[in-house]
Amino acid sequence: MKQEQLAYYKEKLEKMSKDILDGADKTLTEMNDHSTNFPDPADRASAESDRNFELRLRDRERKLLSKIKQASERIEDESFGICDGCGDDIGEKRLEARPVTTLCINCKTAQENSEKGKS
Repeated sequence: MKQEQLAYYKEKLEKMSKDILDGADKTLTEMNDHSTNFPDPADRASAESDRNFELRLRDRERKLLSKIKQASERIEDESFGICDGCGDDIGEKRLEARPVTTLCINCKTAQENSEKGKS
């Protein structure tokens, strides 16, 4: 992969990471705000449900941060964009849609089909 392409993906990954961390800071600030007191049990339950949903989203983003770090490391060691399954190049469209991917579309499809068969 060309250096300018690697630089583009590195910048894209850094932006993704920054957006996730900014969202986490916002969530933390909102959760520390104790000014929300709901006298109505239904409102309190709704707020609790929303809070739990937000925490599940943040947990998924935490896992994505790990993948972003790994993708950044692959950029540094110049293995970014190479499929872990077959060793071929991962397509530009796939990398654009999911820059943390480690599998080309064919290997990912085969993996998903295999997982479906095991269920």
